[in-house]
Amino acid sequence: MKNLFKVMVIVTVASLLFVSCSKKTEPTAMAEEKKVALKVGMVTDAGTIDDKSFNQGTWEGILKAGDELGVTVKYLKPVGTTEADYLKEIGNLYDAGYKFIVTPGFKFETTIFKAQDKYADAKFVIIDGTPHNADYSEFRAEKNVISIFFAEHESGFMAGVAAALELKDGKFGFIGGMEIPAVQKFNWGFQQGIIYANENFGTTINLDAENIIYQGTFSDVAAGQQLAAQMFDKGVSAIFCAAGGVGVGAINEAKSRAQAGEEKWIIGVDVDQYSEGIYEGEKSIILTSAMKRIDVAAYDMIAEDLKGAFQGGATLTFNAANNGVGIPAKNPNLSADVTSKVAKVYADVQNGTVVVSAEQGSLIK
Repeated sequence: MKNLFKVMVIVTVASLLFVSCSKKTEPTAMAEEKKVALKVGMVTDAGTIDDKSFNQGTWEGILKAGDELGVTVKYLKPVGTTEADYLKEIGNLYDAGYKFIVTPGFKFETTIFKAQDKYADAKFVIIDGTPHNADYSEFRAEKNVISIFFAEHESGFMAGVAAALELKDGKFGFIGGMEIPAVQKFNWGFQQGIIYANENFGTTINLDAENIIYQGTFSDVAAGQQLAAQMFDKGVSAIFCAAGGVGVGAINEAKSRAQAGEEKWIIGVDVDQYSEGIYEGEKSIILTSAMKRIDVAAYDMIAEDLKGAFQGGATLTFNAANNGVGIPAKNPNLSADVTSKVAKVYADVQNGTVVVSAEQGSLIK
């Protein structure tokens, strides 16, 4: 009987331990299973995956999620940039089991409007866009869609302050791609940054109306180079380019002039474009960049979904307060003194002491 009692005690304790261990490991096992199961896809906008801009920034965030979170990742490049082209690639990703899909840019707005219903069990993240129908009569984001926007005006402001502090005086220019809200806000913030530096740090930078140009596309490299050449010939020393491929043309022009001994600068956009501006050794014509931390946004949305915290139906804004915009952590062409002053201004924007307007104002005489 004593032996039987001992056996029963051992069995009971073992059973309790088994139940206890099972309860502790179950959530981890479920999380790991979801990691393995989640397949994240991306459909590129106009341009390539290494465009040093929106496509690349988004993809880098997805790649990081693949490396750190263990999800499977893939991107597809459409043959064109129409709604039908985008829907086709979304369908291809969905059929291959990629049911978490990230789309970079406002051109996906009507596409996601349709995809959210057609692929109701998939999840979509659209960057810089809100789903709507073709005639703009209906704006709708279902529970399987998150729209992400950025405070471009704050990013442009910081780039304006930094560039003005570094160069101190002279003429600046702005080249935008399509005249859409995101690009306009970069412009308006940049103007405010210059004015702030002039009024608070004694700089004397001019940004004349004739040197503010929207080219009309994000792809015309030759036009960007021509516009930059015209501005540089008029004495402009630095151009802020929020223009995708058009900006690449401006970068090429500045590099050519730097190689010829001229000091001309470009202020990059969306991502840190320093490496794109290298013309000799480690020397680059990129003074700084007005960054939208697109990679962080893409990564965070994937991480939240893995935690079961996907904010379907929400519109999120990444700004200075949540470190969603700013300039690069390292800016080789900015002095230590300028970097210190810019950091203090950024802190003031973060805490609301300095407020940057998202609206166009009477900023250019």
